[in-house]
Amino acid sequence: MAGNPTDPARRGKYADRLDPELWDYIDKVNSWYPPEIVAAPIADQRAVYNRMCIAFHQGHPEGVTTSDGIVATAAHAIPVRRYRMEGKPAAIVVYYHGGGFVLGDLASHDDICAEICAGTGFEVVSADYRLAPEYLHPASFDDALAVFDWVAATSALPIVLCGESAGGNLAAAVAQATRRHARHAIGQVLIYPGLGGDETGRSYIEHAEAPLLTLADIEFYRRVRSAPGQSLDDPTFSPLRDRDFSGLPPTVIVTAECDPLSSDGETYRDRIIAAGGQAWWREEKRLVHSFLRARSAVPKAAEAFARIIEDIARLGAGGRTLISPQVGEMAGRPEGGAKDRGLSVP
Repeated sequence: MAGNPTDPARRGKYADRLDPELWDYIDKVNSWYPPEIVAAPIADQRAVYNRMCIAFHQGHPEGVTTSDGIVATAAHAIPVRRYRMEGKPAAIVVYYHGGGFVLGDLASHDDICAEICAGTGFEVVSADYRLAPEYLHPASFDDALAVFDWVAATSALPIVLCGESAGGNLAAAVAQATRRHARHAIGQVLIYPGLGGDETGRSYIEHAEAPLLTLADIEFYRRVRSAPGQSLDDPTFSPLRDRDFSGLPPTVIVTAECDPLSSDGETYRDRIIAAGGQAWWREEKRLVHSFLRARSAVPKAAEAFARIIEDIARLGAGGRTLISPQVGEMAGRPEGGAKDRGLSVP
């Protein structure tokens, strides 16, 4: 995430395309990232990112309790954090944080997980997977899968996978790897995920220089996590490169309009549907990558997050009639809108 200038004259085509409240958020994020940060050691970049996350932290809703633990593997321990409300939850969410596979930890997305827990009543387990460049692919995927397997073995609750950005990639890869297991996810919600799509696609071209995530940023993070000789066709690295999209759980993909990754969500939906599955793609208008962190100050981001929480709640309850005031042509089957398929639309 490079430090883009905050000078309004340099906002280009996005100057009037994004709301003033969102520009305030973008400027605040960029104020943490001076241009020279891109050349700083990874440890320094993480320190800046962690301080920024603390500054944006919204606290926990009343009634949410947390406990930290570990998932032991043969080689190492994976830290996890569990979020609970009083009463018996109807489902459990396995959450993978964003950060380009390089940044983030249990603290960076702590308030987001707490709000998902409060908004759904579900238990949430957040996974602190290993990061690049110290640990190259498939380390993050292996940890994501290990946490899923641990939840499947220790909880009888239905499992919903959820991930943001890099975490959306991990959630999709885990869903694909476990779809035929006896204990598989009953749904997945992917929030502006990077799925390894075609970089000549619509959003990659139109939004190559979007605020907060550029095509150059995407390429940087891909290089940093790649082991020597890494194949882009490895579906655990690039879920869109899989050749089989059958058997996946009902899937909701939520992207931001002004984000180079948005086309990945559209393509992933289409491939699941073509394989006989159920998938809904929603492109949130006038928003950018990482908009969840803007939810306290930007009304459109708050509304988008509320829809995401409702999507998680309906999937976890086994509901397949998914919600969104913006469902329209972007949901379900690419050839028709929600009304064409008998879905309920508010």
